Amino acid sequence: MSHDTVPPLQLIAPEALALDAAYSPLSMALTRVLRARRSCRSFSPAPLSPYQLSRLLWAAFGVNRPELGLRTAPSAGNKQAIDIYVAVSGGLYRFDARDWLLQPVLAGDVRAATGARDYVDEAPLNLIYVARLHGEAGVPRADQQFYAALDTGFISQNVYLFCAAEGLATVVRGWVDRPALAAAMGLAPEQLVVAAQSVGHPPEGPQCDPDSWPSGAD
Repeated sequence: MSHDTVPPLQLIAPEALALDAAYSPLSMALTRVLRARRSCRSFSPAPLSPYQLSRLLWAAFGVNRPELGLRTAPSAGNKQAIDIYVAVSGGLYRFDARDWLLQPVLAGDVRAATGARDYVDEAPLNLIYVARLHGEAGVPRADQQFYAALDTGFISQNVYLFCAAEGLATVVRGWVDRPALAAAMGLAPEQLVVAAQSVGHPPEGPQCDPDSWPSGAD
């Protein structure tokens, strides 16, 4: 079966889901990707295929040097302290980059809790970036939060560039009710919600057409 005919992703917790191991090159050169990068706040309800989701997660924070366990985005002190949670209509999952799986977390649909915007539960996929804060002596919590935000920026930009190359729509969001979302996800006290990012297919029409965006749009 070709990747183009893979059926839409149906995630039903609590089963772990294996990701697609194949990875083909992106469809355009970096200069074109950078020109196409933008935020889009409108989404088609069509889900991503398993292959699309697999490639997206690898680009975001996958293991690109297996012999060293290193990733596609840098992290402070190589602590790799950001976990990517995947929220879809069928459940909530945690991306396990080393075992190349989606680990089940919840069976419920928590997309609406990932932000205050009206499109967050319309986007078929919301990525939630969660930092694992540590009790390392001499490292203030404020510093840990700063590095968590920095690391999340690297990862979310990888998602932006992948989406630009593959014709997908995305927007990263910092306006999140973090305590409410953490409670809905069942996070531990040392886990911090940093940001969320909606991803999906662009809608039909001009909403995400590069030529239709006003000057200064992100």
